Amino acid sequence: MNKKNTLCTLLCFFVLSAGFAQKPNIVYILADDLGIGDVSSYNPNGKIYTENIDKLAQSGVRFTDAHTTSAVCTPTRYSIMTGRYNWRTTMKKGVLHGYDTPLIDPKRETVASYLKKQGYKTGMVGKWHLGMTWGNIEAGEKKVDFSKQVRNSPNSNGFDYSFIIPASLDMPPYAYVENGFCTAIPKDTCEGRKGIELFRAGISAPDFKPEDVIGRFTEKALSFINQNANKEKPFFLYFPLAAPHTPVLPIGDFVGKSKVSPYGDFVLMVDDVVKQVVATLKKNGIYDNTIIVFTSDNGFANSANLQAQLSKGHNPSIDYRGLKTDIYEGGHRVPFIVHWGKVIKTGKVSDQLLCSTDFFRTVAELNKTSLKDNVAEDSYSFLSELTGRKPTHAPRASVIHHSSNGYFAIRKGKWKLIMCSHSGGNGKPKEDSEEAKSLPPIQLYDLSADIAETRNVYAAHPEVVKELTNLLTRYVKDGRSTQGKIQTNDGPAYWSQLTWLGK
Repeated sequence: MNKKNTLCTLLCFFVLSAGFAQKPNIVYILADDLGIGDVSSYNPNGKIYTENIDKLAQSGVRFTDAHTTSAVCTPTRYSIMTGRYNWRTTMKKGVLHGYDTPLIDPKRETVASYLKKQGYKTGMVGKWHLGMTWGNIEAGEKKVDFSKQVRNSPNSNGFDYSFIIPASLDMPPYAYVENGFCTAIPKDTCEGRKGIELFRAGISAPDFKPEDVIGRFTEKALSFINQNANKEKPFFLYFPLAAPHTPVLPIGDFVGKSKVSPYGDFVLMVDDVVKQVVATLKKNGIYDNTIIVFTSDNGFANSANLQAQLSKGHNPSIDYRGLKTDIYEGGHRVPFIVHWGKVIKTGKVSDQLLCSTDFFRTVAELNKTSLKDNVAEDSYSFLSELTGRKPTHAPRASVIHHSSNGYFAIRKGKWKLIMCSHSGGNGKPKEDSEEAKSLPPIQLYDLSADIAETRNVYAAHPEVVKELTNLLTRYVKDGRSTQGKIQTNDGPAYWSQLTWLGK
C-alpha cells in the first residue's frame, strides 16, 4: 500500500471513530395530559391513530410499565428536571400556578445544568410550570412589572435558551417568556371559558392567542434544532407541550380529522409535532444520532370530556383504572417511547419498570459520569434497555406513586400498595365521600391478575403489606430511594398524607 492510500485509510479511520464517539443529541417531548390509551401503539383498539408517534415506537423502545412520579403536572416536571420525587419538596400536594414562586431550589442540579457541564447546548421550549419570580411579585399579582426580567426562569436552571409559557395553557398570566423576558407586555384582560375550552380569566399579552401556542412552540423548537445541528456541541432540547391539556383547541385541517372528538383532533396535532421534529432532524442529517424521548406528564384529564371519547369507543386509560389526579394506574401510567437510530437497530417492547425521575441517571450513564449524593436521589438508569448491553447499574425494582391530593402508593413486582381508602384525586371514591369512609384504610392489588385494580386483597396478604410499608417508610425517611448517603426532605419531617407513620 502506498503512502497516499495509507493516509486515506487513516483519515477514514479517524473520521469513523469520531463519529461513533460523538455524543448524541437529545430531544425530550413531553405531552400534557395525554392518556396512555391515546397513543395507538399502546391501544390498538383505540380510535385515535397516532401515526408518527407509532413510527418512533416501531424502530425504538416502547416501555409498557412507565410511570410519572405524580398524577398531575408540576410534580412530574420537577421529577424530570431533578431526578427526585416531587413530594420531597415543600409542595406536598397539588400544582403551581402562573404567578407562583420557584419550586426548584436554586442550588439543586438539574438535568439541564448537568448536561450543560457535559458540553451540551441546552434549550427549552414549552410549558414550564415550575414557578418563577416575576418582577415586583412581592407587591402582589396585580402589581407585577412584566417589563422586568423574570428571575429563576429556565435560564437559571441550566438552559442556555428558553421560550416558554409560565404554567398551563389555562392559567394566567398569558404571555410568552423568552430568555427571561416577556416577548410582549401583558395588558389586556381576557374572559374565561368553560367546558373543554377551559380558560381562566386573566391578563394576556397582545401576541398571545391560545389557539396559536402549539404552533409557536413548534416553530421555536425547530429553530433551535436547525441552529444547533451539526455544531461542535451536541444539544439537549426539552420540549414540554401544552397540549392536549385544556383548552382543547384543534385548528385548521385538524378540526374533525380524528373523527372522534375535538380532543382526538388535538391529539393528532401533538402527533404532527412529532412528525415535524423528526423531519427537521432528518433534514439536518442528525436523526440517527439523536435520542428522542416521547412521553406524557400524567393520564387523561376528565376536563377534556371522557364521556365524549368513550361514546366513540375510545378509552384514554385503556383497561387501567382512574384518570389524571388519581393514585390508580390511569393517573400515572404513561406512554414512554425512546428512539435512537444509531443504537437501537430494531424496535422492541420493554416491560422494565420506569419512572419519570429515571431520565437523569440515564443521561449520566450515557456520559459516563457519576452523580453526587445530593443529585437525582430517586433516579435509575434505563440505558441498558436501549443499548442491549449488560446493565452497569441495578435496574429499578420499585416505584412510589403520588396523587394530586398528596397520597402515596408503592409498587414492587406485581404488588401495588395504596396508603388510603380512596382515589387520592378527583376520581371515585373521593377522599371525603361516605364510600371512602366505609372502605379499608389501605388497598393492595395484584396487578398481574387485576390490572384494573378492582379487588383489594390487603387482608389476604399481610406479609406483603408489611414489606411494602417498610420499604415505603425507608424511602421516605432516607431522603432517597437509590444507593448513597442519606438525604433530607424539604419541609417538615411529617405531613398529613404520611398516614401510616402517625405523628
